Amino acid sequence: MPFCPSPFTRVATLAGAGAFLLSAQISTAQDMAVQSPWPDTPTSRVEALAILQTLNADLLSNASATLTLDRWCAAHKLAPAGSKIVAQRVRGQDKPADTHIRELLAVGPSEPVAYRRVRLACGDRILSEADNWYVPAKLTSEMNEALNTSDVAFGRAVQALKFTRTNLSAQLLWSPLPQGWEMGTALPASGTGSLAPPPFVLEHHAVLKLPDGTPFSALVESYTRSVLDFPAPPAL
Repeated sequence: MPFCPSPFTRVATLAGAGAFLLSAQISTAQDMAVQSPWPDTPTSRVEALAILQTLNADLLSNASATLTLDRWCAAHKLAPAGSKIVAQRVRGQDKPADTHIRELLAVGPSEPVAYRRVRLACGDRILSEADNWYVPAKLTSEMNEALNTSDVAFGRAVQALKFTRTNLSAQLLWSPLPQGWEMGTALPASGTGSLAPPPFVLEHHAVLKLPDGTPFSALVESYTRSVLDFPAPPAL
C-alpha cells in the first residue's frame, strides 16, 4: 500500500468498505508506564518514526498480525526467548455485530456472529488490543472450541485455513515528528527526558478471508506503545 510523505495519519481505504464503528477503548494499556527507553532527541524521533513505519509495513504485508507480532517480539527481545503471542480475553464488553460488520462479513441478519475482544501479549507486554467479529460457521469445531476456551490468539487458532487479509485502513496515531518535517519544518529541540508516546500508536482495520475470497473475520487492531519498548538504536 502506498504511503504519503507526511508522517501523520496514513489511511488506505478500499472502495465501498467504509469505516468501522468507532468505540471508546477501555484498556489496561492506558495504565502502562509512560517511561520510554527512547531519549527525547531529534535522532531518536526519526528512528522511532522509521521503526513504527517498519512495523506498519510488516503488518500490512502479512495475513496474520499474530505471527507478525511473534516475530517482532522475538527480534526486539521484548520477552524471554521462545515467547509467543497469547490472547488475554476481555469479557463483559461485547459489541454485537451491526449492519456494517455484517456487510463486511457478507452474512445476513440471522447468521450467528461471534465477538472476541483480546489484548495480545508477549511476555508481560501488551502489544495490541483487538476487536474481532467472526463467523463460527466458517471455522472448524476445533477452532471454535479453542477460541471459546483458551488464550490462543485468533490468527494462530485459524492458521490452518490459509486465510488472506484485506486491509481496509491503517492509521498512525502518533508521529514523533511534526507535520511538514520533510519539507523543512524545524524538529523539536532535544529534551532532558524521554519520548512519551500515547497509549496507542497505530490502528488497523481489516477483513480476513478464506482462500476462495469468503470473508470470515472483521478486525479493529490497536497497537500500543509497548511495540517500542526496547532500547533506542545506537546514534547514527
